[in-house]
Amino acid sequence: MSKIEKIAQEIENFTIQSEEELEQFRLHFLSKKSELQTLLGEIKNIAPEERKEYGILVNTLKKKASEKFEEGKVKMASLSHSPISSIDVTRTAKGVELGGLHPISIVMQEVCSIFESIGFSVVDGPEIDDDWHIFSALNFGEEHPARDMQDTFFIATKPDIALRTHTSSLQVRVMEKEKPPIRVICPGRVYRNEAITSRAHCMFHQVEGLYIAENVSFAEMKQTLFYFAQKMFGEQTKIRLRPSYFPFTEPSAEMDVSCNICNGKGCQLCKNSGWVEIMGCGMVDPNVLENCNIDSNKYKGYAFGLGIERMTQVKYKTNDIRLFFENDVRFIQQFQSLK
Repeated sequence: MSKIEKIAQEIENFTIQSEEELEQFRLHFLSKKSELQTLLGEIKNIAPEERKEYGILVNTLKKKASEKFEEGKVKMASLSHSPISSIDVTRTAKGVELGGLHPISIVMQEVCSIFESIGFSVVDGPEIDDDWHIFSALNFGEEHPARDMQDTFFIATKPDIALRTHTSSLQVRVMEKEKPPIRVICPGRVYRNEAITSRAHCMFHQVEGLYIAENVSFAEMKQTLFYFAQKMFGEQTKIRLRPSYFPFTEPSAEMDVSCNICNGKGCQLCKNSGWVEIMGCGMVDPNVLENCNIDSNKYKGYAFGLGIERMTQVKYKTNDIRLFFENDVRFIQQFQSLK
């Protein structure tokens, strides 16, 4: 038993004044190669009549070592967070203001959250892409007039490369890599060569969605988007679908929501109509499915794309899109105050 007493005395006399000494204590008394661990391993060699007493003494010794180690950890932690060590004497005495999320980011996150709650996954991808993913795979021929509607910014040295005009390019990438069923949303910045007005900007944000599976219907798409509109703008929100044209969907529609700025009376945002267009949608064209090696005879799908700036205007009753890009703190503070 003299060896147990010797180790007990060493534990008692060991002083811990630094991180290095704390680690030395752990290695000496609590590691797998420590003398204490050796004592624990010798229990099987002790005579049966002495084994119980021996085990109690060794485990008591181990508990004592563990308690001293934990005390040392607490002591080192308190030293590292002492007032003297935590004060930065070079820091300004003025309080630091913390910022908040931009309204575009707030709405982007909310849109993604709503669709994620009904089974959509979020995917991301490049803002600079090639002609195939931006146009050709989506049924835009080289001389297709619909390209004029999405005139964007091209790279002069590489005409095949451009800033994406929609996040549909991400949908193509997903369809090329994954097999149905596919249910994704694609948020991100997009770019178009447009004049900056109260309703439009050359750079804006989109969230596009895609669902491909067997027996997908237009009615299913309509109900999904109606659910989204009411979650986003309130249960009083109404929607309407107007026939439209997109190269990548057939049939296609524009979806409007009832204007909550004027409550249907007419204003600048809704062009005095009482309705605000927030997205395009439709059933995925079979040519797009085949371009991505998906059997259009077996699978159907729907797609939609909405502009976040327009959504933010409707949600927060803002009548000019340019306010989101002017970086006026007085405007931003209305959405989330700076602290």
